[in-house]
Amino acid sequence: MTPLVPFVRRVDQGPHPELLTALRNHLTEVELVEHARIPIGRLGEATVAIVDGPSADQLESLLNLALVQSTWAGVEAIIPAVPEGVAIARMVDRQLAATMAEAVLAWTLYLHRDMPRYSRQQRDAEWIEHPVVRVSDRRVGIVGLGALGTAAARTLVRHGFDVAGWSRSPKAIEGVQCFDGDAGFAAILGRSDIVVNLLPHTDATANLLGSEAFSAMPSGGSVVNFGRGQTVDDDALLDALDRGHLDHAVLDVFDVEPLPSDHRYWSHESVTVLPHISGPTSVDTAAVIAADNVRRFLATGELPTDALVDRTRGY
Repeated sequence: MTPLVPFVRRVDQGPHPELLTALRNHLTEVELVEHARIPIGRLGEATVAIVDGPSADQLESLLNLALVQSTWAGVEAIIPAVPEGVAIARMVDRQLAATMAEAVLAWTLYLHRDMPRYSRQQRDAEWIEHPVVRVSDRRVGIVGLGALGTAAARTLVRHGFDVAGWSRSPKAIEGVQCFDGDAGFAAILGRSDIVVNLLPHTDATANLLGSEAFSAMPSGGSVVNFGRGQTVDDDALLDALDRGHLDHAVLDVFDVEPLPSDHRYWSHESVTVLPHISGPTSVDTAAVIAADNVRRFLATGELPTDALVDRTRGY
């Protein structure tokens, strides 16, 4: 009997035919079906589902579900939708990590070479040269040293930046000064001209980058948020920018997305707004990884241990 694998995606997010087609091309030995098209009498057949947009209603209907394979790297929206006792595998994709590292490098260089200042000068027709800081003298701090943060840190090191990283537990990365714990968090903020956030959203990271954190940063520092919007206290960031303590913020993720049209970020001259494009899921590689994990689980019951989510930690 051909195994049934539901494809779960919230209705309000619309279809994702490219991903569905790619998954079917790599999972020819299973019956991959959109949840809404599965007869009620067959829902109990499924032991694994591929999720591209968490739907609690759809997942709760799969009474024999044992594994959810997500196509997303972030899991804060998925955990509440998945019934207790069901394993969750997030997307761990080297291509995603490489894409994110590329974005971190691009926007770190943007800040390092003073592009926001020159953009303002162009607007005001000002021809003013400013000293160039050597890349080896530019201190960058990566907050969050998971797969994405580690890849970003290594990329910055290869390009000559003075790189430090912070994580909850101790890490060791060649060429990167690693900090951990509460004391380490204050230390990395105090030594970083540019702070790049790549933390997931958990109870512990909510508003972690707030007034106290921004005050700990050097005057004239900048922030890049490619992690989750909930990690940054918007009011505290705007205050630090308005006072001139921080110079610029590059923001790709927000507490509410799309960012409301009346939000101050849109018009603030010290903020660059991006539409959540720093680390998009790569359909072709994600489909291969999801298919391999599902195939292995169906054949042997083996879980993808490198990608399993710890519900207590929230990632």
